[in-house]
Amino acid sequence: MQTFPHSFKGLFEHWQTLDTWLVAHRELWHQAPFYQPQPDWALKHLELSSALQELTDQQCTFFETHPIELTQHIQHALPSLGEAIWLSQTPVLEGPSMALPEVKASGMPGRKRLQAGAFTGALLPLPHSIVDWCCGCGHLARTLAPHVCHVVGLEWNPTLVEKGNKTAKKYRDAVELRHQDVMSPSLHLPIDAHVVALHACGDLHRHLLSHAANIKSKRISLSPCCYHLSQHKQWQPLSQRARTSSLIPVEFSTLRLAVQETVTAPQRVTLQRLQMTDWRLGFDELRRHLWPLEPISPLPSAPNHLVQGDFEGFCRWALDTIQRPLTNPCHWKTWEERGKARAKTLRRYELLRHLFRRPLEIWLVLDYVLLLEEQGYEVQWGTFCERQLTPRNLLIDARLGKSETE
Repeated sequence: MQTFPHSFKGLFEHWQTLDTWLVAHRELWHQAPFYQPQPDWALKHLELSSALQELTDQQCTFFETHPIELTQHIQHALPSLGEAIWLSQTPVLEGPSMALPEVKASGMPGRKRLQAGAFTGALLPLPHSIVDWCCGCGHLARTLAPHVCHVVGLEWNPTLVEKGNKTAKKYRDAVELRHQDVMSPSLHLPIDAHVVALHACGDLHRHLLSHAANIKSKRISLSPCCYHLSQHKQWQPLSQRARTSSLIPVEFSTLRLAVQETVTAPQRVTLQRLQMTDWRLGFDELRRHLWPLEPISPLPSAPNHLVQGDFEGFCRWALDTIQRPLTNPCHWKTWEERGKARAKTLRRYELLRHLFRRPLEIWLVLDYVLLLEEQGYEVQWGTFCERQLTPRNLLIDARLGKSETE
């Protein structure tokens, strides 16, 4: 059952309100502050900047996973930030968990097992045969199988197809995985099928929506992820109504903000990420000192083994990467400490930017919902599980309207 905590006259009104709010606050979230020691907005909003920089490390740790509480803490400096709370409210589509028993979930990570179970429970009942889009090795397909007559999974990686079919055969699941590039013009979807995708990324889920809606698939159920992954540079809305957005043009790289929240990373991974941030900023300080007139271009992802070394080793890799020799001795400790100091400031600026993650994601998802409405679908959308299980917990569930099937 769909419940909704805030009243809008319609989905388009919700999207319009989000669009207006995101445009009004664009300077606060559009540019990542990593390579900008002080964001442009900080001088304009001095009280807001001060409120953020006065946060203790303990408060930062808490607010990184409690955006509502952060909004309440700093909205005195900019009251319109408080609108993020009700703009981020969503309907709830959660159902009973249909996770596979652990004895049948060999090779399936624990969280993935529970995510697939929550996704399946939110979709019941399942009267139509199912096509699992970008199925991997079939974790979702096997979770759906006990509740439907037949599941076909489409996957471009033949190794995963072979592995998934062996597992399905072992447990006698009514699942068939097929080697198929879903982006290929040769793709054929049965019209009477229910197309599903759990955490399909970027262009993959956008193509699913366009293709399945165009051929009038009976039902489309999608939990999107990684909105920024695209072969294109500029984002364009899929729905006609969202083309009125004042945010256009927006680059796909900007949309990475919508998926930067993680609630499942092990502590070791979190500490390594923080250390790498310190080092990158320390090197950025060194770089600005040595070559102050040169434009700063981002470094690529560092090799994993560097995190086991030290700051000097990271910097020497970075210098090789940008092809600049170090001609004089360097006091590495000084620049490492500068990096740590700047990371403390950056962390607080990023907290503000992260308040816009969920509103931005909902703005993107509502574009998809509006597209499906325009194509004659009756659409429900909302969360299919708690964010502690996965922050990518939004579900779009669309059924072809009766007038479209006659």
